[in-house]
Amino acid sequence: MNSAASAGLYHAPRTDVSQNQGKFRIHLNFPGRNHPDHEDHGYGPLATVVESFMDPDTLISMHPHQNEEIISWVPAGVMRHDDRQGNELVTDSEHLMVMNAGSGFWHEERTLADDPPLRMLQIFVRPHSLDLQPGIQHGAIDDPVANEWRHLFGPEGSDAPFYVRNDVNFYDARLEEGASVALPEIDGWDAYFYVSEGAVEANGVAFDRTESGLVVGDEDPTITAREESVLVAFLVDPDAPVTRQGTIGR
Repeated sequence: MNSAASAGLYHAPRTDVSQNQGKFRIHLNFPGRNHPDHEDHGYGPLATVVESFMDPDTLISMHPHQNEEIISWVPAGVMRHDDRQGNELVTDSEHLMVMNAGSGFWHEERTLADDPPLRMLQIFVRPHSLDLQPGIQHGAIDDPVANEWRHLFGPEGSDAPFYVRNDVNFYDARLEEGASVALPEIDGWDAYFYVSEGAVEANGVAFDRTESGLVVGDEDPTITAREESVLVAFLVDPDAPVTRQGTIGR
């Protein structure tokens, strides 16, 4: 059950919303559901954070997306992408992919028989407007620095290397056991974090692997790794204008 760990900090266990298609499996995390009084499953422009698994030799055949921004974060392994624009892209721990689906974008995903099993996050952001120009961003990211946040995407015009078309910033961090970091912050924005690996503590509350926290208002938790950990964090403007017609991230 989701709970208020302290005023403004809301804890959620591993999601029980999942789909099993055999060689392709997903667990859907809904940031808005961390808060017991929040009516929307998303939280402002952050719609859904999906933990996705693909076995070796798996194909997700060509399919469309519309009116959502889809970010593929791959901490290990490889995700292979083809699309109708002729792109053949490999996303791994050294690369990030942002699909700005806009008015429509067709793509497929696959792993090869000799690829390792894939576990990644696919992040769905609600754009500020419908039927924007579709496109894709893909490229190398800076090497991580232990115990520091790495800024990976932000709104258009931010200093992040990739952009989405709404007010969401995304960071990851690799923490050594016992290390502490403060969450990134922007005045008036809230934060959502997800423990991809390991276990952490925030303001005295334990968060284990695949659990998440929503930080609302003036709460300013410090996150301490109880063991070697990998986590991601989002800063979200809860009052940003959003659309709700995405193929998946509604």
